[in-house]
Amino acid sequence: MDGDDTQPDVLIIEDTLSMALMYQQHLKKSGISSKVCQTGKEALVDLRKGQVKTVLLDLQLPDMNGLEIIGEMDGAGDDVIFIVITANGSVNTAVDAMRAGAYDFLIKPFPTEKLLTTVKNALERNRQKTSAQGLEKEKNAPQISGFIGESQPMVAVYKMIEKVANSNAAVFITGESGTGKEVTAKAIHDVSDRRDAPFIALNCAAIAENLIESEIFGHVKGAFTGAQEARKGAASQANGGTLFLDEICEMDIALQAKILRFLQTGQVKRVGSDWSEDVDVRIICATNRNPMVEVAENRFREDLFYRLDVLSIELPPLSYRGRDVVLLAEGFLKIYAREEGKSFHSISEEAQQTLLDYHWPGNVRELQNVIRKAVVVYDGSALEASMLVLGKGGGLEAKEERDHSGIANGNSNITPNQSMKETLTVDIHQPMINLEQQLIEAVIASCNGSIPKASRILQLSPSTIYRKREAWQQTEEKISSTGKTSLAS
Repeated sequence: MDGDDTQPDVLIIEDTLSMALMYQQHLKKSGISSKVCQTGKEALVDLRKGQVKTVLLDLQLPDMNGLEIIGEMDGAGDDVIFIVITANGSVNTAVDAMRAGAYDFLIKPFPTEKLLTTVKNALERNRQKTSAQGLEKEKNAPQISGFIGESQPMVAVYKMIEKVANSNAAVFITGESGTGKEVTAKAIHDVSDRRDAPFIALNCAAIAENLIESEIFGHVKGAFTGAQEARKGAASQANGGTLFLDEICEMDIALQAKILRFLQTGQVKRVGSDWSEDVDVRIICATNRNPMVEVAENRFREDLFYRLDVLSIELPPLSYRGRDVVLLAEGFLKIYAREEGKSFHSISEEAQQTLLDYHWPGNVRELQNVIRKAVVVYDGSALEASMLVLGKGGGLEAKEERDHSGIANGNSNITPNQSMKETLTVDIHQPMINLEQQLIEAVIASCNGSIPKASRILQLSPSTIYRKREAWQQTEEKISSTGKTSLAS
């Protein structure tokens, strides 16, 4: 069914005709033409012609699941933008769609304004992509502003930044303190379609608990003691752009509920106000904690976590980045030598080795401080090992420990260590789910319980391992309560 004789702007894939016609009418009033398909098979015929680039997709179709349609179009690259529609209570399904490549999702029932805003954003993104097709970056060595490094773990981060940049989905960045989470968030913004709009960053751990709601949502005059005038919050200031919430796991549990509502409605309500305002904001958040542990300990809402953890980026510790340490140190040396009026321009081989041997518990931030301190205190043309003041616990011993675990010198081809090979014995005459659990747990044990290290060996994301372990625990509890003795009975 065509909404117009001309080429439609949007393809609506919805088997309930009344709903499809309602969406079509709302779009038409805003000058957006559309065509309706009621089956997945019919929709794929139109999509393969390559004439429609924006799709409003109901995930529940009579002949196939909407995820199959997204999968079928995967070979078309990023040309088709999918906005998926799902019923209330099916957020996890919508998250699966986002991971499969969807641009955004709408949960029924949703206001007309939300539908129109989401579709218009998708159409604008397509227009911008069409005008910038000749500016594609090199695939093998992407260059991301704000970063220095060529190690395999960082190349993977660069590629992930480019992949997630133009999605409208939330991004959850994890990593130790000092690994560059805010730099990563800013890089995502800078290469996204929102680059010309504001990037607003808030550190949730640095703001007093009684002020953080006002900082995010704003307040009206007289809302609380000291509120001498009305003030926009960070969410309103970031309208059209990106809101970065650093150390999100430090946020009070009560405020988390308001953040969840904001994500669901796209509306902010200032402290002391009776009305809400619509904002168009892309959310990026970060934490140096393990979010799954925070959820398990009831310090972080599970529904909020899954709403935020649609696209994930884990930043590697500096000790996993090999010679990136030297490249970073050289970059910092040039900057600080210029700022301090010093003549440093190189790092001696002995100093380079000292930097490589140290384990960097404070990551890039610690390296910056070490180089700055050396430049301020000493003079010379080359930075020498004797000028480097490193914290306790570093040195060759730490490097040997890293090498033993197979994570050093930027090596992504990590192999299980000898202790795992000696302790892992597998009976192949058992269900696959049991074999998978035994293997993953053995690798984690061989990494002294470090899931990030195990994830690199297994080539799985840490969040996948956390969720598998959570599922196994739930299954084992059920088995224990029913008296069964096998995971797959």
